[in-house]
Amino acid sequence: MMDLTDLPGAVEASQRRRPPRRGRTVLVLTVALAVAVLGAVLAWSTLGPVVARLTASDDYDGTGTGTVDVRIVQGDTGRAIGERLQEADVVKSAAAFVRAAAEEPRSSGIQPGTYRLRHQMSAASAVALLLDPGSRQTTRLTVPEGLTVAQVLDVVSKQTPIPREELEAALQDPALGLPPAANGQAEGFLFPSTYEVEPDSTGLEVLQKMVQQSTAVLAQLQVPPERVREVVIRASLVEKEARSPEDMARVATVLENRLARGMRLELDSTVNYASGGEKITTTQEQRDSDSPYNTYKITGLPAGPIANPGEAALRAVLQPEPGPWLFFVTVNPDTGETRFTDSYDEHLRNVEEFRRWLRAQES
Repeated sequence: MMDLTDLPGAVEASQRRRPPRRGRTVLVLTVALAVAVLGAVLAWSTLGPVVARLTASDDYDGTGTGTVDVRIVQGDTGRAIGERLQEADVVKSAAAFVRAAAEEPRSSGIQPGTYRLRHQMSAASAVALLLDPGSRQTTRLTVPEGLTVAQVLDVVSKQTPIPREELEAALQDPALGLPPAANGQAEGFLFPSTYEVEPDSTGLEVLQKMVQQSTAVLAQLQVPPERVREVVIRASLVEKEARSPEDMARVATVLENRLARGMRLELDSTVNYASGGEKITTTQEQRDSDSPYNTYKITGLPAGPIANPGEAALRAVLQPEPGPWLFFVTVNPDTGETRFTDSYDEHLRNVEEFRRWLRAQES
């Protein structure tokens, strides 16, 4: 057979049928590159935000701006606090707060209360402010022992922003939670103590805390429900008549001894409660008044508590000091010196010493 490649015409025909390979390769590469770039763009538009979230810090930088109040409640864990702060945009994430708190040994001492913090703080800065007493917006309300309900309301309205009218309305609210022994009256059941009052606390919430504390202390002292009213009444008398725990235990004994003998208690404190008086003595007119609280005229305990007793007075009633005493008088109100006796004649001499103290005050 003849070798056609030797013919010039055949060679030219063969060359015309061959495609230009270099141009086609460049085109393929260009298309492939365009597809790859487009794929990368599409992939990054989808995965970019995910990558950014995975690589971004979950904590803010710096000490933040503005102010925001956040309330930490009793029983909040570190995670719960972190979630409250994250919700208020104080910290960027609860996880960052938990880590920062774990690195600060004092963080276990964060107390319940309302704190003034800042927006978008670093977690470490938030922990530092929660440990700063100056950040707490909580008011410390101190209610002394022996105050009447009216006096307690005065103290609360002076130490907090809560109006007295709101407190008076709260006394009538069934949600106050008075025990059955209170007979619907708060007197004797607003426990004297120090309370934390949040900026948004209502009058009802504040008085509820006092009633709840009273109930808790009575339960702790194991006062039977059927004795609660009697014990609180006696403790209120002890609270008003004595200063020291030792004298309280003796006054409780005097009350017990006189009641056991059918003697009138004859206490000026109950007469003052009935008349609204505030002096340490009473007048004959006051002692002649017809009142269920006038222990110069009635036999037995007054109709109800005359003040809000503290724990020491309650303990004194439950554990009175054994003794024969039937009379007592504070001979020196400045020092609180009180004399106890079972002799009426000796009691009269003690009363005369008290009168000398009174005259000295007038001169």
